[in-house]
Amino acid sequence: MTTIWENSIFGSGGFVAGRGGVLEVTAPATGATIGTVGIADTVDLDAAVAAAKEAQPAWAALPYTERAAVLAKAAALLQEAPERLTDWLVPESGSGFGKASFETALVTSELAESAGLASQPYGQLLRSMKPRLSVGRYVPVGIVGVISPFNFPAILSTRSVAPALALGNAVILKPDPRTPIAGGLILAEILAEAGLPDGLLHVLPAGAEVGAALVAHPDVPCISFTGSTAAGRKIGEAAAPLLKKVHLELGGNNALLVLPDADLDAAASAGAWGSFLHQGQICMTTGRHLVPRALVGEYTAKLAEIAERITVGDPTDPANALGPIIDSGQLAKVDQIVQATVSAGAELRAGGTYEDLFYRPTVLAEVPRDSPAFSQEIFGPVAPITAYDTIDEAIEIINSSEYGLSVSILTGDPFRAFELADRIVSGAVHINDQTVDDEAVAPFGGAKASGTGGHFGTSVNLSTFCDLQWITVQSDIARYPF
Repeated sequence: MTTIWENSIFGSGGFVAGRGGVLEVTAPATGATIGTVGIADTVDLDAAVAAAKEAQPAWAALPYTERAAVLAKAAALLQEAPERLTDWLVPESGSGFGKASFETALVTSELAESAGLASQPYGQLLRSMKPRLSVGRYVPVGIVGVISPFNFPAILSTRSVAPALALGNAVILKPDPRTPIAGGLILAEILAEAGLPDGLLHVLPAGAEVGAALVAHPDVPCISFTGSTAAGRKIGEAAAPLLKKVHLELGGNNALLVLPDADLDAAASAGAWGSFLHQGQICMTTGRHLVPRALVGEYTAKLAEIAERITVGDPTDPANALGPIIDSGQLAKVDQIVQATVSAGAELRAGGTYEDLFYRPTVLAEVPRDSPAFSQEIFGPVAPITAYDTIDEAIEIINSSEYGLSVSILTGDPFRAFELADRIVSGAVHINDQTVDDEAVAPFGGAKASGTGGHFGTSVNLSTFCDLQWITVQSDIARYPF
């Protein structure tokens, strides 16, 4: 199938050849080549930044209605033909049809909400001790550099690209080279069709060298990165001496807390979704199931039963609920954590096996707190279960992690859970839902090792992708005693 972006990167002039050659994009489920894209090098990056720097002031100076119209049109185009994205998400990222449809809906929502963001109040009147008008207003930073991952490639690019553009910035996007199509080129195609002016968005499929150059570039004042905590620390270290605005949305080891009064059938269903959706390759994946000791046996049996009946295989077959792990390196890491945890004393109740890149949904019972599956982000379809005796102990277990991204509390008394949320260090707490959740209308971001910088979503995007400027105005020139 011939595509507009074949053998190309995206930038000034639309889809053009990259100086780094071409990249074959393969489906992890089959190893088959599903497309070829261009590869950018650091010369392409320099050219992209120069073009963005030239185009951005005029874009920011437009009436907000014109920026909003582009984002709204892009949302309408995707809503009219969601297969433009889902048909690539399924093979390229190994997404099941349900996950691909869910992600496409998130992208559509993000585009639509970003259109509305353009018309939001962007400042406030401030009090002043002097007889003057005092105003604080958000102004675009200029150019936003975005580095996005492979797991939810479309939404984790769009949630930075769309609001940054809506607020008057230009964007340089480096998608993960394993998912450059759904992670950037489809978005570029739709935005260009929606009328985005030339030079404002650049999509540069490339490896770590270009990512490092983007972080270090003197004309890119803002970096938005989503990925592992280890990579985020390196980006933070590189950007700190440059005094850049850096937003890091990183990993998680998210807890699902089952309280004694919870409906166990519903809890096991929520727990299975939280741990197994998209093969567990989500920063918000449920990584620790905390269950009352009196109920842990029953909960484990129910969760293992669900895991055993989940179908795993090529996601282009709608009968398969789960697809492949993204590559052999990640699969090896997942399996090593599972095997080491079993060796540390955990009981394997389901899964723990794989064929090619297809890892079976895995349930680990009696997981010790000093085992790898308890303390590490697995990024695979693994549900570690640990028993607790008291609520205080459960809260201590939750907060013992270095991460603080998302927590779930399942209970028959939601107001009691609401009170417990005060004691939990986490960017999100979901009561009577699992840990994987995100909406364009809600602020999203983590605590501790799960992230730093601004949040994504709703009006908080103003502080994330803009600088706050203070302006004062008075009728006459102030008189001073000098």
